[in-house]
Amino acid sequence: MPLVVPRKVTFLAKSEYFTSPGPKGLLKKLTFIALGQVPVDRSGGRRSEAALITGLKVLAEGKCLGIYPEGTRSPDGRLYKGRTGIARLAIESGAPIIPVAMFNTEKIQPTGTVVPKVMRVKMIFGEPMYFEGDSTDLQYLRVVTDQIMSRIQEMSGQEYVDTYATKAKKSSEEGED
Repeated sequence: MPLVVPRKVTFLAKSEYFTSPGPKGLLKKLTFIALGQVPVDRSGGRRSEAALITGLKVLAEGKCLGIYPEGTRSPDGRLYKGRTGIARLAIESGAPIIPVAMFNTEKIQPTGTVVPKVMRVKMIFGEPMYFEGDSTDLQYLRVVTDQIMSRIQEMSGQEYVDTYATKAKKSSEEGED
């Protein structure tokens, strides 16, 4: 997606990309830093607060912030429940959400693969979505996030799963044991 957007897109990236050991880990870390990515501790709560504050700074500077609201890649191509950080960022910054439906990503680089396949990614960009309200109201954050995910589902035609992708991945891994 950043290759087709005329502005630089800064993404919130999982912190593991910045902390992997060894030469490959160092190379990965330097690549993500060079690309302007921001590490996110995905364990939630206060640990994710620093990433949200950084995201708000990026938006306050008028820059473009990219977020994958599911928090991780879909394990099976279905659309999973979004994390509420996207709603909080939209409400507190006043920035619009531009929903993007991406196709074939689960085929290009399935979870667990290192080298992606060369394939075309189809993308559909939706109309801007604006939100106002109380960013401390957890129920409202869930409503806003669900509206965003619903729009992505409408655009993509993906089956929606009302559970977090990380939970689905964990359940799948436990089932393999």
